[in-house]
Amino acid sequence: MLELPFNMALRFPNLDFKFLPFGENLNPELLGGVVALVAVGFSAAYLYYRTKNPKGCLDPNNFKEFKLIKKTPLSHNVARFRFALPTPSSVLGLPVGKNILARGKDSQGEEVLRSYTPITLDSDIGYFELVVKMYPNGKMSHHFRQMKEGDYLAVKGPKGRFSYKPGQVRAFGMLAGGSGITPMFQLIRAILENPKDKTKVHLVYANVTVDDILLKPPREWNGGIGFISKEIIKSHCPEPAPDIQILRCGPPPMNKAMATHLDALGYTSKMQFEF
Repeated sequence: MLELPFNMALRFPNLDFKFLPFGENLNPELLGGVVALVAVGFSAAYLYYRTKNPKGCLDPNNFKEFKLIKKTPLSHNVARFRFALPTPSSVLGLPVGKNILARGKDSQGEEVLRSYTPITLDSDIGYFELVVKMYPNGKMSHHFRQMKEGDYLAVKGPKGRFSYKPGQVRAFGMLAGGSGITPMFQLIRAILENPKDKTKVHLVYANVTVDDILLKPPREWNGGIGFISKEIIKSHCPEPAPDIQILRCGPPPMNKAMATHLDALGYTSKMQFEF
């Protein structure tokens, strides 16, 4: 087993979709340590977006400021930030798979730029949300740690190399670590909300401790523990094939280790994508 160069424990959480607009229609199951996600409906907000298709608020060339209306601590160093859009009927205008660039200031007052993937979609009307892990010495972490409700965040976008269209692959395998769950969460939501999208999802989510697991119900952990190995990937992700793709997002050492595993298992470069 190839161990990661830090204490990374393997987690397969039951992600908390309950606080989202479509959450009342979902019943994710935990099967053999893999999150089996089944969509049984979609929200009125999604239907509104599909029929009305309102114009988004983002500008790819210029920063626009959005007001923080709610800051919710999720753990000792993670919080969910909700930002208001200009009107109650506004949408962010972020295609699935893309992210935004946020601007802030570090502890020395110097400008900092970082990319983030919202956990909301354009089916969420009037606001967008970020889940941010704030590291002790992180430059942008300082900015988010200091933010109070009523403050503004400068954002521009969309940006990013990944694009998604429903049904572009038969199945996704997802290898996420820490806050790397956010682009996976965004994509999973889009698949679940679309009743015509039959894409299968296989998620392996790793964290250092149980308390570090993001977007989960507050209950005791009884899932798997250990490093992500080739055997785990082989057991819980779709086998190499032209119509599947393995996505990975996590700390650089984890991404490197996962790439090595995937190459050894026969996944070609076209079958892999790193956020």
